[in-house]
Amino acid sequence: MRVQGSCHCGAVRVEVPDAPAWVAACNCSLCRKLAWRVAYYPPEQVRISGETVAYVWGDRMIGIHHCPVCGSGTHWQTLGEDFGKMGINARLLDGFDESAVEVRKVDNAD
Repeated sequence: MRVQGSCHCGAVRVEVPDAPAWVAACNCSLCRKLAWRVAYYPPEQVRISGETVAYVWGDRMIGIHHCPVCGSGTHWQTLGEDFGKMGINARLLDGFDESAVEVRKVDNAD
């Protein structure tokens, strides 16, 4: 069953194929500061509507998108190499309950 969500102001909508079974607790400086919990999906299964702005840093492999109105981080996408996945900020998904999923620590320290 498809799951929807949005940024704080609702200008950006996210739709994924199903609720995540697990989420990543990435320890990179950005994810730590923004408190992201990342759910991964194949890009062709995700729908993002509304304007987003990408922030690119570090190794310049991914663009980390956010809503230009409210600033909520929405997702990341590859900037070249196809990883076969993209990351969605699971905390934006309607009904997301972090205590109901496995939280896996991911080491991306920078």
